[in-house]
Amino acid sequence: MADVVKWWSRLAAAVTGAALALVIPAYAWAASNGVADIAVEAARRRSRGLGFGFFGLLCCLGFLALVVLAIVLISRNRKRR
Repeated sequence: MADVVKWWSRLAAAVTGAALALVIPAYAWAASNGVADIAVEAARRRSRGLGFGFFGLLCCLGFLALVVLAIVLISRNRKRR
């Protein structure tokens, strides 16, 4: 079981690092070439509803659950040592 937790925490760290390595440059690119202005204007034109629907809400909650699970697993692993 300890091997699985160690493997899982390493995988979570690698996925988090890869996601940040992709998201931060993409955000900087979008801010530098006007894409952000287009996105803001498109958001203003949309209806004033929830915006991303039920599937988007489930996806967001699932992602948050994975982040919390990774934090819990990593913190448990540190307490055992």
